[in-house]
Amino acid sequence: MSYDNDRRESFDPTGRRKSVAVQVNLRDDIADYDRVVEDARKATESEHHLSIMQGLRKYPKACAWSMLLSTAIIMEGYDVVLLGSFYALPQFNQKYGHLGPNGEYIISASWQAGLSNGAQVGEIIGLALNGWASERFGYRLTMMVSMAAMIAFVFLPVFAHNIETLLAGEILQGIPWGVFQTLTTAYASEITPVVLRPYLTAYVNLCWVFGQLLASGILRGVLTWESQWAYRMPFCLQWIWPVPILIGTFFAPESPWWEVRHGRIDKARHIVRRLNTNPTDEFVDNQVAMMVHTNALEKEMSEGTSYWDCFKGVDLRRTEASSGAWMIQNLCGSAFMGYSTYFLEQAGLAPSYAFDMSIAQYGLGIVGTLSSWFLMPHIGRRRLYIVGQIGMIIMLVTIGGMGFISNSNTGAQWAIGGLLLGYTLIYDSTVGPVCYALVGELSSTRLRAKTVVIARISYNLIGIVNSVIMPYFLNPEKLNWGGKTGLFWAGFCFLCLIWTYFRLPEPKGRTYGELDVLFENRVPARKFRTTVVDQFASEAHTPPSGHMDEKMAADYQHIEH
Repeated sequence: MSYDNDRRESFDPTGRRKSVAVQVNLRDDIADYDRVVEDARKATESEHHLSIMQGLRKYPKACAWSMLLSTAIIMEGYDVVLLGSFYALPQFNQKYGHLGPNGEYIISASWQAGLSNGAQVGEIIGLALNGWASERFGYRLTMMVSMAAMIAFVFLPVFAHNIETLLAGEILQGIPWGVFQTLTTAYASEITPVVLRPYLTAYVNLCWVFGQLLASGILRGVLTWESQWAYRMPFCLQWIWPVPILIGTFFAPESPWWEVRHGRIDKARHIVRRLNTNPTDEFVDNQVAMMVHTNALEKEMSEGTSYWDCFKGVDLRRTEASSGAWMIQNLCGSAFMGYSTYFLEQAGLAPSYAFDMSIAQYGLGIVGTLSSWFLMPHIGRRRLYIVGQIGMIIMLVTIGGMGFISNSNTGAQWAIGGLLLGYTLIYDSTVGPVCYALVGELSSTRLRAKTVVIARISYNLIGIVNSVIMPYFLNPEKLNWGGKTGLFWAGFCFLCLIWTYFRLPEPKGRTYGELDVLFENRVPARKFRTTVVDQFASEAHTPPSGHMDEKMAADYQHIEH
């Protein structure tokens, strides 16, 4: 390691802790090897010099395909709000609940927890299946099968005659939702260039928020319905999305990175052409060379592609970074956001108006996500995470202080509800959408699907805990902390801030090959942004050493004319 005058850390090709030279046997044809490395270098330089507008003009089809698949997340965000709001719907409670002591039908707390967590259990199953299926069969086929399953599983909640069937429907629907959660992020990160990656991965969060907003609007519209269709119709509307997305996915291209990992170089070349506008032969050669080179680089660092490999060597740190980034979404107090309506009702606001405020809250979420698109290119992912958590800590501490004022003070309850709306804006401008960019970039290309799956499972496990403890904190018959709960979450958010500062790297502007070298050389997270690295420094003019499997050697030769 050495430092230049402006304190930017750089790698000395002869001073690496561990060589990351790509080992390849090209039948002693060094010229071919050097040409492939040079093509990969050109593709890397091209990625760095591509502006946002140039990227949009050059990759419009890639953006469209990514957005199509990510739209599937709308269904999950939609159902999360849907089910939670049904507990306050008399028609729903009369069908699936029991007669309470006050003469009204209610659904017991245990069944509410079961229904809410049932979907998360199904998502964990779907996540685990996706990590295996998407790498074995490809993103397209896995997505189409999941969409077909979703169409079938929607029948259960629509026509459920008892709460047990409804629970089964939530668990089964959770399986394809789990697939959508991670497959969409991985696909977006693999078919778009460096400059567009944060926008297309953060779009996943926008779809989530839009689904919540859509559910709130629909529920507001059916509040006055007297029949069972007040809850059946919102369930039926889940059929709107799977069919067009399934048809679109059939025509969508596979990830070229996935094709390269499976040695299908011709198909990778064809897909690169499909994803770009008027690509030249040289451009296609360079792009595929970069993919093959990066894949070989990662094979040199870690041969395996199993779940266990995510916890070995340098990939353990990448798994930690991805999992930590996603867990922070649930550890920073975001579970508090859904209770702004509760505090506004405590302030004396009519339920219908409180419901209108929840719609405004999700509208703020959309505004926040859109603003993150403008902030990420200038501030970076890591800094947005840090700034966002500082802002949320301030909001949560203030809410906690307001909680010491009597619940009968309507002004305090109004203030808490308003602060939670402000918290939502901060969250959806920083941690909410930026997380998707981080988990899509920090994992290695060979282990991306499985690393993202592990990270999302970690998120879901924390989500299950949140869904259990939040009612306990706020229930008048339990702790009844009210706004004081903000202090609890402020403490956790502060711990997340410390972890972010020391452990979360900055992937902004880095190609996957450059990130590989940074992780391999154990660069501290705080120095990822300023470290200068050339992934080709030790290979460009040095004959390759050792031997790689025949398949990878053939991949290199296949690129040459």
